[in-house]
Amino acid sequence: MRPPEFWYGGPGSPWPGLLSPLAALYGAASRLNYRLATARRAPVPVICVGNLVAGGAGKTPVALALAQHCQAAGHSPHFISRGYGGSQDGLRVDPAIHGAVDVGDEALLLARIAPTWAGSDRHALALEATAGGADLVILDDGYQNPALIKDISIVVVDGGAGFGNGHLLPAGPLRELPALGLARAHAAVILGEDLSDADVAIAAEGPVGLPVFAARLQTADADTQRLSGKRVLAFAGIARPQKFFDTLSAIGADIADSLVFNDHHPYTGPEISDILERAKELNAVAVTTEKDHVRLGPDQARTIETIHVDIAWDDGPSFTGWLDGRIKAAAGGA
Repeated sequence: MRPPEFWYGGPGSPWPGLLSPLAALYGAASRLNYRLATARRAPVPVICVGNLVAGGAGKTPVALALAQHCQAAGHSPHFISRGYGGSQDGLRVDPAIHGAVDVGDEALLLARIAPTWAGSDRHALALEATAGGADLVILDDGYQNPALIKDISIVVVDGGAGFGNGHLLPAGPLRELPALGLARAHAAVILGEDLSDADVAIAAEGPVGLPVFAARLQTADADTQRLSGKRVLAFAGIARPQKFFDTLSAIGADIADSLVFNDHHPYTGPEISDILERAKELNAVAVTTEKDHVRLGPDQARTIETIHVDIAWDDGPSFTGWLDGRIKAAAGGA
């Protein structure tokens, strides 16, 4: 689904008030889940990259950046992903045989960087990962899942959206109230320009002294050179597609048209044919996100351009120094 406009819009919409009883029930159910859950520890340190809103904060690029740093530091990280949208549960992802229909799009992106396990039982997968050679585990999401003890918890906040209208689902985008979620965090990352005063909200709601790091998405130089000045038809089925369109504009692409689909949308052959026909009419190149691209069939993927984005830290040594210290401390107690 696409986030409703009132989740991130200004005051005036009646929907947050009308949906507040459901939001209260959602919050109560979440708190009860935490109280009743039995948390178990993995044999190796667990890093959790999560957020407090329903989708679109940038968890996966941050998780990928963490894994690459850990690999460069001599670690053997494995990813664990819920595999949202996939039909299979509890397996090691093999991009050669698994598709998005099997394990979800995020798991396929993660598996390009490090061994990845997809499924709902994160503790069982952590044991599998350890047996498979992992010396630390990185959870892409799972922040609100209390079943696995997290040694390092990092909350990612989209600088452009922040915490939305401040209401719990379905009255707003929040999975939990910031004061509760940030209380479990060891650090927060504000991704992108902070247009929502996320730093102010984190300081007000989070624990005193919570480290806050700033980062942004950067496009690969090859993609910038290839698409700068080129006429494109952009399409995306992600939580906040405007971020993708803004990225294309920032690298100089001429967006002739843009199409929005639901998050995790499973593209059909006729849909892609229509997109390519529209691009031909506009004398444009069809381009989409990496997350959308892995949901295309092999023949479809060859006809669609994509762009690769990485994380660029405003103060990389400060963040990596903090992370290395936390990993060392967690490994000593693991």
